[in-house]
Amino acid sequence: MAYDYEYFKKEVFSLTKIDLNAYKEKQMKRRIDTLIAKHKVTGYDKFVLKLRDDKAVFEDFVNYLTINVSEFYRNPEQWQLMDKQIIPELISKFGTKLKIWSAACSTGDEPYSLVMAFSKHIPLNQITITATDIDKQVIEKAKLGLYNEKSIAAVPDEFKKKYFTKVGPSYKISDEIKARVQFQQHNLLKDTYPDKCDLIVCRNVLIYFTEEAKDEIFRKYNASLKSGGILFIGSTEQIMNYKEIGYERKNSFFYVKNK
Repeated sequence: MAYDYEYFKKEVFSLTKIDLNAYKEKQMKRRIDTLIAKHKVTGYDKFVLKLRDDKAVFEDFVNYLTINVSEFYRNPEQWQLMDKQIIPELISKFGTKLKIWSAACSTGDEPYSLVMAFSKHIPLNQITITATDIDKQVIEKAKLGLYNEKSIAAVPDEFKKKYFTKVGPSYKISDEIKARVQFQQHNLLKDTYPDKCDLIVCRNVLIYFTEEAKDEIFRKYNASLKSGGILFIGSTEQIMNYKEIGYERKNSFFYVKNK
């Protein structure tokens, strides 16, 4: 039997429930081949055995597979628009008890940024963010809340002083911010989505997916939003068929559900 990439994809799905068919094959296969070489294994079949038998290799594989590049207040001009326009509009439409979902949240930079952004408009104890990611390792990192200087470079000074404490070379985010975020493991391609969301944030993640998978996810986000709810996407992404799906575009990165 030839243990090819098709075989490997099936085995990975049975082990992790990560569907590699949804990722751009050339790019993902290159990443996986690099990781196999790092572990000094020859062939997909031997690597599957290693994934089954070695917990450290398995966790390294999942961590490597799920692209975790994140930082606080990424693209600050978009967060200024969030502060000046989007948050006031959401409060005006839906009140202060908002249902907010930070999807594919990685190490927590995005949901914690959201808490700080909303804290200028709503008392901290009224803010709740649901943050999800496929990778339980990054969720654990997010819960720890320890970040390097580069990660927090774009955080407004008022929040840096108020909510971060220097611990050696790192910065720890305060427990009062952490308490406003509920982390859960979630697979965008397989699991049920939250419903009746006022705001969904998913930025710079879907660029790694096929066009078919992207379309499916944007449709699911639309179904998850209340009418008038907002989807905030990344600067590397756009929804080509947004009208067909049921969005109205506020600008390049904010889309409103209009059905």
